[in-house]
Amino acid sequence: MNSIIFTAGARILVALLFVFSLFMLLRGHHLPGGGFIGGLIGAVAFIVYSLARGPAEAKAALRLSPEGIGMVGLGIALAAGMVSIFFGAPLFTGQWYWVGGDSYETALFSINSVLVFDIGVYLVVLGGILSLAFAFEEET
Repeated sequence: MNSIIFTAGARILVALLFVFSLFMLLRGHHLPGGGFIGGLIGAVAFIVYSLARGPAEAKAALRLSPEGIGMVGLGIALAAGMVSIFFGAPLFTGQWYWVGGDSYETALFSINSVLVFDIGVYLVVLGGILSLAFAFEEET
C-alpha cells in the first residue's frame, strides 16, 4: 500500500500494539490476559507493519523466521512445564518463588513457572500466526 497517511500512522499503531501485547502477556498470570492474547496482538502489529511497508520489509524487521520463533516458544513452554517434576509435583503444575515475602499479598514480586509458560505460548502464537500471514501474503 502506498498511502503516506497509513504508513505514518502504522508506525505509531505498531508501537502501541507491541506495548499492549507485552502488557497483556505480563498481567496474564494474575488477571485476564496471558501469552495467547498477547501473541495475537503482537502478530497483529507485524501484520499492520506488513500491510504498510510490504511483506519483505516486515520479514526483515522480524529478523528471525516465524517458524523458528514458534519452535523456541514451544521449547520454552515445555521446559516451564517440566520444572514441576523437579519439585515432586505433577507435570505443568505452577511453581512459585516469592521474593520479599511468603505469599502473593506480602511479597515484593514472584518468580514463577507460569510466566515462563506464558512467554512460551506468546512466542508459539506469534510465530504461528506470522507464518500463516506471511504465507498468505506470498500467494497473492
